[in-house]
Amino acid sequence: MFSIGDFARHGRVSVRMLRHYDAIGLLQPAHVNRSTGHRAYHAAQLARLNRLVALKELGFTLQQVQQILDEEFSAEQLRGMLALRQAELQNQIEADTARLTRVRARLQIIEAEGTMPTEDVIIKSLPAVRLAELSGTARNMDPQSIGPVIQGLYDELCAGLERAGVTPVGPATGYYTDGEDADTVVVHAGMPVNAEPDPAFEFDVVDLPAVERAATIVHRGSMDDCLPTYQALAQWMEAAGHQPGGAEREVTLACPEDPAGMVTEIQTPIA
Repeated sequence: MFSIGDFARHGRVSVRMLRHYDAIGLLQPAHVNRSTGHRAYHAAQLARLNRLVALKELGFTLQQVQQILDEEFSAEQLRGMLALRQAELQNQIEADTARLTRVRARLQIIEAEGTMPTEDVIIKSLPAVRLAELSGTARNMDPQSIGPVIQGLYDELCAGLERAGVTPVGPATGYYTDGEDADTVVVHAGMPVNAEPDPAFEFDVVDLPAVERAATIVHRGSMDDCLPTYQALAQWMEAAGHQPGGAEREVTLACPEDPAGMVTEIQTPIA
């Protein structure tokens, strides 16, 4: 048998926690010396301790841990429960990370209040372009909502172009139109092509008209962080007395593996 100190070291927990688990009935020692009060444990009790710690670390309450341990789930059942809880925690981490990204973008905008990046905005004409495109719906215009949708569309589009033997002749061009309700947005992911529409294609072939004048600004970095750039362009247009005159376009000028190295030109037609 092991003293409480030795058992704590083998289980990689504190003596204080073992005493707490004993007090609430989660893990009681195999033997308690009546005269000294010293606790002793069997090595076999490490199995219960391992389950207890794993369940607790995954966020189960001590009451839930007690129930799971007392029902003596098999290792396979326990593994399934832990896998499910792990997936829930991973989803929560991703949601929290996305929330922090949105807060960071808003903070950048707040810090830049009062500045006007006029040197970054260029007025130019946009030529007509024929696109092979796929479309999908995002919940809203939040970059965190748009990103997964447009990335999936581009992956599917590139695969469809390869199967059709159609080679893109220009940079990726995305744009957005209103969805069926006030919040949703239709995401269009396109690649310029020299091809006629064909019912056999797994994508649509559409023509974007030429734009006489558009206000453009270059965004550097992941499009998940594009909000400050979009709002800077909006501020510039209002200050210059311009009104939007059509769907904004996003033309990818550089797309390395690291999203931080992306370069995207945002184009807003001027009415």
